[in-house]
Amino acid sequence: MAKRLAGKVAVVTGAGRGIGRSEALLLAQQGAKVVVNDLGGRPTGEGADRGVAQIVADEIKAAGGDAVANTDSVATMAGGKAVIDCAIKHFGRLDILINNAGNLRPKQIWEMTEEDWDLVINVHLKGTFTCTRHAAPIFREQRSGVIVNTASESGLGHYGMANYSAAKEGIVGFTRTVARDLGQFNVRVNAIRPRAATRMAIPEVMETIRISQEVLGFPGLANTWVSSDNEEIKPEHPATLAVWLCTEACSNVNGQVFEANGRQIGLWPEEEMNRVIHRPDADWDLDTLDIPATRNHLIGHLTNKFSGKKK
Repeated sequence: MAKRLAGKVAVVTGAGRGIGRSEALLLAQQGAKVVVNDLGGRPTGEGADRGVAQIVADEIKAAGGDAVANTDSVATMAGGKAVIDCAIKHFGRLDILINNAGNLRPKQIWEMTEEDWDLVINVHLKGTFTCTRHAAPIFREQRSGVIVNTASESGLGHYGMANYSAAKEGIVGFTRTVARDLGQFNVRVNAIRPRAATRMAIPEVMETIRISQEVLGFPGLANTWVSSDNEEIKPEHPATLAVWLCTEACSNVNGQVFEANGRQIGLWPEEEMNRVIHRPDADWDLDTLDIPATRNHLIGHLTNKFSGKKK
């Protein structure tokens, strides 16, 4: 079978381990030349190991592919530019950008520091921006290109992870807007919400889910009860979806959000109002909002489902 991405050049951030590594390997198997970007830090963001990206690049080359390692941090504008420049310098073009780099700093909101917030936002959300910002002019000029961003179910609500949730759902809004910006130039921008057993599932993260479900009594991720046994949810599962979105099979897909959870793949709808009240001849005021029929229609079905036993 012909390789689906022969002749293409791809950048994958956070590609030294986990989902990013699986994406880089599959892109290469499908014929793409790959910039393997990874700072090599720990899941919580500290440290750096330049060898992490090189190992994956060497693995691709050993299998007959073409790759180069890059260790710039996507958390700065200069770093994001350097990642994209690496593709142009080594391979002469750019066709695919997968924004995958990330980290974690789980804390309840009353314990979260400014550093905890900034570190996570800067890598996930700002890092998605910095690389996209420098890839966009290239894609716009050549009238082609694919961007796949990495969101998360955590963006729908995850106890003790306000920084991560804000960053990940910010990526969804970013994806939908940049799809509108670049769609006119035949560039498509989509996002995935992956779930997989990777080193990002650190004990602190698993503890947030345990407290949510076992102590407070509400689902660990959005409205989903999460099993503690995720070993069968492999990084290759979401990586396959991400790479598929880069192929011609998805040439008409833009501004969408998909989920890859083990062997389950799904499409998320865009947000929309599901209950509406309207006054055609006057503005709303507190008294009219208090009318029982109005109140019951709008919020009568809502309860504080997060008022469980406090830890």
